[in-house]
Amino acid sequence: MRLVLVLHPSRESSAEIGRQIAALGAERGIEITATPEDAARMPGVEAWDGATAPGDFVVAVGGDGTVLAASHLSREWDAPLLGVNAGTVGFLAEVEPGRVGEALDRLQAGRYQISTRMTIAATMPDGRVVTGLNDVVVEKAISRQVVSIAVKVAGEALVEYRTDAVIVATPTGSTAYTFSAGGPLMDPDLEALVMTAVAPHNLFGRPIVFGPTVELEIAVTSDRAARVNVDGHHQADLDPGDAITVVRGKRPVRLIRLDPANFARSVKEKFHLHDA
Repeated sequence: MRLVLVLHPSRESSAEIGRQIAALGAERGIEITATPEDAARMPGVEAWDGATAPGDFVVAVGGDGTVLAASHLSREWDAPLLGVNAGTVGFLAEVEPGRVGEALDRLQAGRYQISTRMTIAATMPDGRVVTGLNDVVVEKAISRQVVSIAVKVAGEALVEYRTDAVIVATPTGSTAYTFSAGGPLMDPDLEALVMTAVAPHNLFGRPIVFGPTVELEIAVTSDRAARVNVDGHHQADLDPGDAITVVRGKRPVRLIRLDPANFARSVKEKFHLHDA
């Protein structure tokens, strides 16, 4: 069995857990590899060349941002992704460091579950298609100004916002930016797209949930520029009149779970909710 590790780029606790995984893996005869940058932080770990399939599993060590970064590798090679939490909330990186040995044993024995997560894809004005796991955000380019953003659904004009941003998120991404903007928490087993405007200057500003096959067109209609982020990474600048399309991604991400899914329990644990 071969694993590729993806570490948080700067968190030392992530590197420490990575070294622990490498040591436990060696005891079990598991081959461990990593990107050259990450391998340099874990003595004895082989550097992955980036040209061939990375391994049987991708293991992200960090917070949810690290899992998002690793999800692109996981999706490209169709390798299941395990998240080990070296962060805080950790909705995606659900395995705690104390369970690393157990996780490796379970991977070897095939005793795990797969949670298939839909992805989201945005086509930029230049034709590039960028795929993410969490969300696509069209936001104002200048902090002190709002921007006008018009949304069409399957070619039908729906709403025009004067707003700080418009977020289109997957159920996986519903616990991220869109939640802080007032969007709903969605069970990740669902397949849907939720659109949320951030601080809209409109009478209508409620989040809207669409089916997974819908195509959204999001256009900048004011004389102010905007920008597009996918999973928190800047992808393009939008001039007035520019538009992007947002649809369901072609290929899902397969997350590894050690325990049966329980969305309500996960929400309670991650947000420290108390029993009524």
